[in-house]
Amino acid sequence: MPGQGNHKPSADVQTAFLQNKTQPASVELERAVLSAMLRDPEFCIPTAVSMFGNQAEVFFTATHRELFKAILKISESQSEKAVDLVNLTYELRKDGKGDMFDEVALAELYSAVATTANIETWCQSLRDLYSLRKMIGVCNESLLRCYDPTASAAKLIEEFETSVYKIRESGKGTTYQSIKNCVRKEFEYLHAVYENRVEVGISSGFTQMDKLTGGLKPGEMFVLAARPSIGKTAFALNIIRNIAFPHRTPNPKKVVFFSLEMTAEQITRRLLCTEADVSEGDFRVKDRLQSADLNRLAQAVDRIRKAKLYIDPTPGLTVMELRARARRMYMTKDEDNTPMIDMIVIDYLQLMHADVGAADGRQNEVAMISGGLKALAKELNIPVLVLAQLNREIDKNARPDAKPKLSHLRESGAIEQDADVVAFLHRNRDEAKDLPRGQSTKAEVIIEKNRNGQIGVVNLLFFPYRTEFCPASPHSEDEMPASAK
Repeated sequence: MPGQGNHKPSADVQTAFLQNKTQPASVELERAVLSAMLRDPEFCIPTAVSMFGNQAEVFFTATHRELFKAILKISESQSEKAVDLVNLTYELRKDGKGDMFDEVALAELYSAVATTANIETWCQSLRDLYSLRKMIGVCNESLLRCYDPTASAAKLIEEFETSVYKIRESGKGTTYQSIKNCVRKEFEYLHAVYENRVEVGISSGFTQMDKLTGGLKPGEMFVLAARPSIGKTAFALNIIRNIAFPHRTPNPKKVVFFSLEMTAEQITRRLLCTEADVSEGDFRVKDRLQSADLNRLAQAVDRIRKAKLYIDPTPGLTVMELRARARRMYMTKDEDNTPMIDMIVIDYLQLMHADVGAADGRQNEVAMISGGLKALAKELNIPVLVLAQLNREIDKNARPDAKPKLSHLRESGAIEQDADVVAFLHRNRDEAKDLPRGQSTKAEVIIEKNRNGQIGVVNLLFFPYRTEFCPASPHSEDEMPASAK
């Protein structure tokens, strides 16, 4: 019957397209780069190394790979040998590769170019060809694996996207850097920070917390944990308002919010009500809302719609799916030709899953998720704010004001290990019950781990009526969110 049977194509069909196809390569370019490295080693060898690293595979021809390795070996030797034809011939013979070359061929290679002025262009073209060959290898392997009946489609897609992303990143040059270059670059960065020309991290809008953490820094995973109903989501949304809404900051950021617990409509409604100083509960009581409330909501709509905030409410996301979606958004350029996102927020970690069958036990699964999120922050070099649930051990304590500790992080110590910053949101839930409009209760953010800064406690006020956290006194007027002034 049509649609039944084994659809795997024959070997002839699989290879038909690739028959008589040559790999992307250029012998002339390879000779030009090697010739330039011999003619002007002081300039051209560092240029080639900065673009290739020590990857001899950039050269498609086997003899050219051996020449490249021999040139680097001479250049990096402690004897300070000159990179010339005599030493190159000696090095090749010493490594047992002398039979692959003769003096005439090496002399012809040395004279292959008249000038080394185009070395950077040649290296870029050679690296592009190498990237194409790697893409062919990745695509071929992925194609064959697609016919495996036991393969996981989601896992294959994520692995393919990861491989493509690595090829894309490898096209930017070597992954290692000399400390000589790094220290100069970092001094210039620190000097710019000192002069307030750049920001250490994205300001959360909570000044006292930023003083401890340095803000939400690129490449770092910031874990905000609390018991249920303490206000993790509310606090995260308060931070999003402070950094993404143009009327609240002169330098608004682009944020993607992965909400595994609430719908996009619920998130939007909460943002609207907080911004307008209106209680969500008022919508459920007839005649509670006044015309002034509706006017403030209309004004809030006008302010919020200008924010570059993206909400993904997909429940039960796997860490691979989330990383793939974030990676695609990051690679998508905004109208200013910058990445579509500056920061990621995830609500919350324990609602995520690892790939099916990838982990044995929930603790290992959470460890894989945590490690995957940290890798995502480092890969995209943007801050990732992750909300997390605390275990029930803290509730077993007889004291109602018992404060959380690192050991209370639910299901895995890997969260503590992977996170750059671990903060606990803490307050007494009973104190917030039935508080009238305008009344607040005390809360605090406990910075319990800070890999690159200080730990400490930040005092807050929580206004349950509008689900907003504000800095507690003493504070200056400019430290308070606008709606609290």
